[in-house]
Amino acid sequence: MAGTLSTTELNGLLIERVLDDSGKTELRLCPAERKEDRVPHRADVGNRPENGGFMSPKVENPDHILQFRAVGDSMVGGRRAGTTMHDSASINGFKTVKESSEDRAGLGGESIVTVMENEERGLRICQYLEPTAVPGTLRTWSSIQNHGNEPITMEHLTSFLMAGMTPFAVDDAPGRLFLHRFRSFWSQEGRHVCESLEDLHLIRSWAGFNVVSERFGQVGTLPVQQYFPFVALEDREAGVMWGAQLAWAGSWQMEVSRRADTVSLSGGLADFELGHWRKVLQPGESFTTPVAHLACVSGNLESLTHRLVKLQESLLTDLPESEESLPVMFNEWCTNWGSPTHDKTIALAKRLRGTGVKYLVIDDGWAERPKEARMQSNGDWILDREKFPQGMKALCDELRQMGFTPGIWFEFEVCNPGSKAFDETDHLLQRDGIPLQVGKRRFWDLNDPWAVDYLDDRMIRFLVDNGFGYLKVDYNDTIGIGCDHPDSIGEGLRRHVEGVHSFFDRIRTKVPGLVIENCSSGGHRLEPSMMGRTALSSFSDSHECWAIPIIARQLHHLMPPRQEQIWAVLYPEDDTARTVFSLAATFYGRMCLSGPVHDLTEGQMELLREAIKLYEEAAPIIKEGKTHFLGETPDNWNHPTGWSGICRTSGDESRALVVLHTFAEGPEDLHLELPLEGDWSIHSQFVGPSDQAFHLDGRTLDFKMGGDFRGSVFILSTEQP
Repeated sequence: MAGTLSTTELNGLLIERVLDDSGKTELRLCPAERKEDRVPHRADVGNRPENGGFMSPKVENPDHILQFRAVGDSMVGGRRAGTTMHDSASINGFKTVKESSEDRAGLGGESIVTVMENEERGLRICQYLEPTAVPGTLRTWSSIQNHGNEPITMEHLTSFLMAGMTPFAVDDAPGRLFLHRFRSFWSQEGRHVCESLEDLHLIRSWAGFNVVSERFGQVGTLPVQQYFPFVALEDREAGVMWGAQLAWAGSWQMEVSRRADTVSLSGGLADFELGHWRKVLQPGESFTTPVAHLACVSGNLESLTHRLVKLQESLLTDLPESEESLPVMFNEWCTNWGSPTHDKTIALAKRLRGTGVKYLVIDDGWAERPKEARMQSNGDWILDREKFPQGMKALCDELRQMGFTPGIWFEFEVCNPGSKAFDETDHLLQRDGIPLQVGKRRFWDLNDPWAVDYLDDRMIRFLVDNGFGYLKVDYNDTIGIGCDHPDSIGEGLRRHVEGVHSFFDRIRTKVPGLVIENCSSGGHRLEPSMMGRTALSSFSDSHECWAIPIIARQLHHLMPPRQEQIWAVLYPEDDTARTVFSLAATFYGRMCLSGPVHDLTEGQMELLREAIKLYEEAAPIIKEGKTHFLGETPDNWNHPTGWSGICRTSGDESRALVVLHTFAEGPEDLHLELPLEGDWSIHSQFVGPSDQAFHLDGRTLDFKMGGDFRGSVFILSTEQP
């Protein structure tokens, strides 16, 4: 290495740009508090049989501050073509020409801009690092400008690239590096996976010349389909973690690369090989990647994800005033199962009046649909007058008079057979020149002014004219690899996601104060770009199963609990233990009730009122706090065993929320040392049958859980009773 180009301490991080002899610039991050713990790297591999032979093994194989590839340039050799688009001739033609800083964020720290140029082709790429309101975190992105005379076709450009890991090891850090990811599929969102780099086979070869990588991601418009757009690397011996979360609702990728002794993490838009993405950049044009959130902390996964979640919280702006208190909602989906009516809605409202429920949401089934369609016949959005003979305005007025904020369900981005919209093919996404259809769905082209005007009329005007204060936006399938665009189908997908973002921004502008729920078959859009445009998000389509508290707990790693809307479906046949289990799970985030509440007994309704009253007390801790994970995540979420929970402390650390659940073969008794300092007392609780007994001594909770599948909630205080 030629040496350090620059070193900056920003937002609690030591940021180094290290310049290689060949002109490569690496970005290295380290917690500023740990900078003295870094060690000099070895000069060679030492006393090994391969050392000193014909080919001297390399200990350093530097990376770039970003990766870029243009069509026509030589791909990387060394048996890597098809496994990565890194290190092509495109990026090797760039030289770092300058670094500058500018106060873009207004946070008391200046953003760092690294400028790279390819003079021969007239290309300039700027890589931005921006401080945030959360120590140990940064926002980053890349921007490319074509100052040349010829168009270029891009097929890869990273949003971020962190290199040189780990600075705390003199060698290749055997046995101490671990990769963290979160897997996901429908109704099973957020499974944490931790693998050693040895298990991933990301170990250096004897020579160190070749680079091996693990490229993963998701293709389509459900960004949380297989993995969350998240990656983290842990140096377990040093106790330091590096992590990244991408803010993007389309195809994306992450890449973990072993480069001789060190490791790099990178990510951004899915490249051509993974995401079918190519984009032509004409002379004078520029292009900017999606933003990534970076964090580097001393501590464990809980420490890292807490910072990234706090960063998401800090970026939530212009939330509706009603969201300040995290109101409880009732969604009638699991009550009427696609068949709401005026009378059913009023009956629910009368039953729920006085319980503390604020948002009352009408789900699918309110619009006309063909007789053969059971649900989700979208596109025309014509009110079913047989179900709502007085119209929606009369219903909304009556609900507001009863103290509720009325809500309505739309899946506005798609249309289904039987609707006239389904045949508006000139305004729908196309692939290969024909309407793109997935199952029974076609998709509006949200970059088409006609389609935007149509949805303005059919949805936005409907919301305003009828006085709705809550909008549940569903989205139940993905367009897959992309849609027609002159550059590539991957660019068609990227442009479509930009159109989706723009339309959500349009709704917020045209309907001020509207509470928008981000739902996508439950949790398929739980990423920062969509959560930042909405007030709250459906955590999952797990409505009634045992996995609900498991999923809800896992998502504390990935999203603000204040946005995590969790189902509690209540049935008259449920016993007290089952009712409390369901209601207790909602204390992981936002309480969303459903089910045939009009058939509940008065005893069950009293339990519901008790839970809501306690929830209102817990809301400030859910809204702003720090989560500590208790117990272990069950292995099989459909057949869970054991127990798990959280202890979430308030922002001022004077209150704590403890939520506990047992599953099959759960312990009868818990002796739990809570992650708190000082002496605490139980301020209030919500527990099940009388066989559950509890006692808190200082910060030690002794608790008789009472059996399998039990839930409990405690609010603790530093104030002694």
